[in-house]
Amino acid sequence: MKKLNVTFRGTEDATRYLFSFAKCLSAALRSGGYEEYADDIIASSGFAFRMWVDKTLCPSATSIWSFHQQKPWVENGGLLCEYTERLWGQNAVEEKKRLEGLDIIKKSIDNGMAAVVWDLSGAEWGLAIGYDDETSKLCTLKINEKEDFVPYEKLGKLDIPILSVLAVVGKAPKETSVLIADTKKLAVSHLLGKEWCDNAKGLDAYDVLSDFVLQKLSADTFWNLEYYLGTYCALKQYAWRFFQKYGEYELAALYHAVYDAWKEAFDLKRAAKSVDVLPKEKIAALLLFAKAKECEAVAMMRE
Repeated sequence: MKKLNVTFRGTEDATRYLFSFAKCLSAALRSGGYEEYADDIIASSGFAFRMWVDKTLCPSATSIWSFHQQKPWVENGGLLCEYTERLWGQNAVEEKKRLEGLDIIKKSIDNGMAAVVWDLSGAEWGLAIGYDDETSKLCTLKINEKEDFVPYEKLGKLDIPILSVLAVVGKAPKETSVLIADTKKLAVSHLLGKEWCDNAKGLDAYDVLSDFVLQKLSADTFWNLEYYLGTYCALKQYAWRFFQKYGEYELAALYHAVYDAWKEAFDLKRAAKSVDVLPKEKIAALLLFAKAKECEAVAMMRE
């Protein structure tokens, strides 16, 4: 078996719910010799600014977007990628796309870079870190840091049977001013609802989430709230640090405040033993405070 040494060490996860695509991409870059991109990419690809919220608080909403946008979004950060996918209703190309995905994965591993692959972590993103043609199995790394094996023929046919494979294949560095400007454009595009999603997205996601906390939260959706708060809180930290790193101090201050509000809301949820003792009004107020700050950030990024 050809296998890479890949870990999540160094990829900061403030809540241990960092969005699995972003977490895997960062780890792949850090372990694959692209460490200078590993933190920036979470913001420069736009994921630090993305929010999707389902009206029933289904966790899968965080992974519903136009998957094919992964390639241009990641390349926005100054990288070059190969990508393939096979979605619902595309059974006619299932085998062709599986072989295409397998080829991308193998080439990426041969070049020392783990590939980011859908559904290797149980309806979450994971990393393909090795392959063995003798046994026809991929070695995978789940977001819980456990290794596993997936038969070649099961690629794209796991818990949620769609295929998405992304591999970073090179660098295309941008001037700092261009990187910052392009990141702002991508962030604003999402926050103003310009990117496709079936669910509430961008700034509108705040109202859906806060209203759900106040009016609909139950014992059945108690953990779902933690998942949402943890996922987006961890991403906001990368937005703050991106702007701080590049001297955009006003935006950094706004996103520091956004992150702090999400983190306080997350910590309140974690501390509550049941929905009956959850300080719902406080959490909703923190979310709306974060929305107000992020609205200020959008206005600033559009200038």
